[in-house]
Amino acid sequence: MASVNGGSAASNPSLPSPPPKQLSPQSLSAFYEGITLVLSKWTALQMSIQNEWGGRNTRQKAEQFSHDILSWFTKTKGTLYIDELEEDLAITMAETFNAVLDDGSEEEIAEELMSMHEECLEENYESILKLRVSKNATEAVSQSRQLVNEDDDESSDDEEASDMVVDEPQRPRSNSKTMNTSVGNQNQTAQAEDGWSVVPPRRNKGNRQN
Repeated sequence: MASVNGGSAASNPSLPSPPPKQLSPQSLSAFYEGITLVLSKWTALQMSIQNEWGGRNTRQKAEQFSHDILSWFTKTKGTLYIDELEEDLAITMAETFNAVLDDGSEEEIAEELMSMHEECLEENYESILKLRVSKNATEAVSQSRQLVNEDDDESSDDEEASDMVVDEPQRPRSNSKTMNTSVGNQNQTAQAEDGWSVVPPRRNKGNRQN
């Protein structure tokens, strides 16, 4: 009776190793969001964007940077090495964004991206959710500060405007209402509604003789 010997790829080195695990469509979308969130808090990159160190289209280059990182993870065949990612990040920052890194921040970014990639392979999005909440909170604080600054500016403008207001002297109000009537060049006495009579001044024509 013939016997059948079973074996696995690990016990039989002649068998090809299984292909590396790939991201699902949902994980791929989540991982890309995670990449953009990680880059959004990278100080060196954000400084380059704000100051346009990479030229007028620096912001567009930053968006392409996220796509390039995603391609590195999805199109690299075989094992992903963190030191290669660190090198690519540093080179891109220097050549594309004119930012030479000397703070070792590319190592932290690479480590965070590698860890996030491993989580997404397991369809674990906890770190991405934390980054999303953190970004929303930061943006909310920034908007609040902007509104406060705008209110302060408006208040100071109002104060300056009020300081420039000059109180005009008010004309004394009479207790009686008068109505002046004239016929030709003659002035007549007007009778007020409340019984007071007011005699309007005469207009002097030339010198008045006694």
